[in-house]
Amino acid sequence: MGTNSPVTITVEAIVQAPVESVWKYWTEPKHIMQWNKASDDWHTPFAENDLKAGGKFVSRMEAKDGSFGFDFGGVYDEVNVNKNLSYTLGDGRKVKVDFIRQDNDTQIIESFEAEETNAAEMQQAGWQAILDNFKKYAETAKEE
Repeated sequence: MGTNSPVTITVEAIVQAPVESVWKYWTEPKHIMQWNKASDDWHTPFAENDLKAGGKFVSRMEAKDGSFGFDFGGVYDEVNVNKNLSYTLGDGRKVKVDFIRQDNDTQIIESFEAEETNAAEMQQAGWQAILDNFKKYAETAKEE
């Protein structure tokens, strides 16, 4: 591969909640800490989000047993409330998330540049698991 542009992976879900709620659950740290995990043995004990172009965000993702953890963070390139956002991760990879209103539902389409360490299928499965977790949370969370 080498200097080729990175592979872009897309995950998506349809969330049975209006886009305004979906946006809030996706972007507010108190909500991010509830859904941002790929499996139940992980959690996000800390999240910070400066939701604007040039703003930074970080989520601390850790195994609940303390065996492993990392910061997932970057800088926003573009933020359009209730529509889309894009950001650049700490390692330079680009991510774009679209929120598409479908009456009272919201379609989320998330595209990200794959990293070279793990197989693309594994990365897709991991991001999809987090997105599925978000869907579950957004569909059952009570407005705050």
